[in-house]
Amino acid sequence: MWERLRGRWRIPLLSRAETAVVEGIEAQRVTVEVDVHPGLPAFDVVGLAGAGVREARDRVRGAVRNAGWSFPHMRVTVNLTPGHVRKVGSHFDLPIALALLVATLQVAPRRRDFWAAGELALDGALLPTPGVLPIALAARRSGASALVVPSANAAEAEAVPDLPVVGVRRIEEAVAWLAGGPPPAREAVPQEAEELEGPPSPGDLADVRGQALAKRALTVAAAGGHHLLLVGPPGAGKTMLASRLPGLLPDLDEETAFEVTAIQSAAGVLPPGQGLCRRPPFRAPAPGVTLAALLGGGRHPKPGEVSLAHGGVLFLDEVGRHHPAVLECLRAPLEDGRVVVSRSQGTALYPARVQLVLADNPCPCGYHGVTGGRLTCRCPEDRVRAYRRRLSGPLRDRIDIEVRMEAPRYRELAGPPGETTAEVRAKVERARAFRLARGQPQPTARLLGPELERFARLSPAAERLLARVYDAYGLGPRGRQRILRLARTIADLALEEAIGPDHVAEAASLHVPEGGRREP
Repeated sequence: MWERLRGRWRIPLLSRAETAVVEGIEAQRVTVEVDVHPGLPAFDVVGLAGAGVREARDRVRGAVRNAGWSFPHMRVTVNLTPGHVRKVGSHFDLPIALALLVATLQVAPRRRDFWAAGELALDGALLPTPGVLPIALAARRSGASALVVPSANAAEAEAVPDLPVVGVRRIEEAVAWLAGGPPPAREAVPQEAEELEGPPSPGDLADVRGQALAKRALTVAAAGGHHLLLVGPPGAGKTMLASRLPGLLPDLDEETAFEVTAIQSAAGVLPPGQGLCRRPPFRAPAPGVTLAALLGGGRHPKPGEVSLAHGGVLFLDEVGRHHPAVLECLRAPLEDGRVVVSRSQGTALYPARVQLVLADNPCPCGYHGVTGGRLTCRCPEDRVRAYRRRLSGPLRDRIDIEVRMEAPRYRELAGPPGETTAEVRAKVERARAFRLARGQPQPTARLLGPELERFARLSPAAERLLARVYDAYGLGPRGRQRILRLARTIADLALEEAIGPDHVAEAASLHVPEGGRREP
């Protein structure tokens, strides 16, 4: 296996392979150096390696032996550079194994300047690995000649243009390619994996009977990217409506699609065989979700629900059951569109530009304002007020649309279905195209200050109506801005350049809750 010369093993002192470590949704280049030399048998991994990386010693040893090669009874030192960066993840297995086989002269490499990432099973099989898309982006930036990854991650890596990707099922295939052989043949992708473009649709908007005002609010929210609050008794259809909002949104643009896929890849929730995510995600954490689960965190930071919903919808049901501190943590992501997770071992930044949908009951029992029979609310008024205050004024002030829903009547349930998701989505796409043709690139919900005044010009009649609404409900400057934004979106849905009084009136009905001025 190795050449012996004068009683000593003649082997290369050093062999290298390239990979990366994922920090947030970015990847930093890491060089894997393997040194094999005579001495007491040992396998040491240095370079600020985490527990998962140190465990590569046992996985690599088992994979190399079970694949038919010899593991050296010598001193093996693996160094991961740069040494000041914390290395976490199991994807270091493959580059360590390849560098080890080259260092011990069991493989004569003919490929150069390639990167590798993948977790090894003890039998030599390559397992799906989180974070492949960020690694692929870093490999392309560094000018890598190719990227070797598990075949289950090949579609994910191939989303990066101008980067040759070699998908392998076993370490033997990677070694054969490294020795100059052709790339292994790609196995057929299951039909369900080919069709998987985003979260499965929960149903059509036509399934929701009645609730004309709430459906209109959903259409306006989709067209302008507005946050939405639905208040009503149990069974009114709040969750059904919220779950259908992603179906009304257009496909993600290229930049957002890469960010969404990178976030899901870094979190380890991207299905095997999935390529670039084109559809907006939908996340609905249950009441009682912790701060770390919502924003992200852990000893080695991982993205939370807010970041996993980036580019799509974050739905919080039963808002009154969420802890107020957890709800308050949403204020910064809603304004900045990002989450910064700081730990002693480093800081991770995750995109978090989401469309927030909240659903809540009007009181603890859920039937405040409902009369008749057993559904009559008996909650004391002080409990009702305390329940509603769990959603603070500053957070509520960031929500453009608030709709009060009631349970649909029987004639609405028995009536014909309304517009389908496809029909409403076509309206939303026309409104967004009209907005872009007007010269406004960003969603209307993000307009502020001079940009809002520039794009949301009111007719004289609309200006007079807005002044009356402003004084009657004591809205304040932020309330005026929100009505302007809603009116601009409603005019876009009507494909009208000027904002008229009808648009302002509808915007006011969607912004000002029943009962007048918002509670502090």
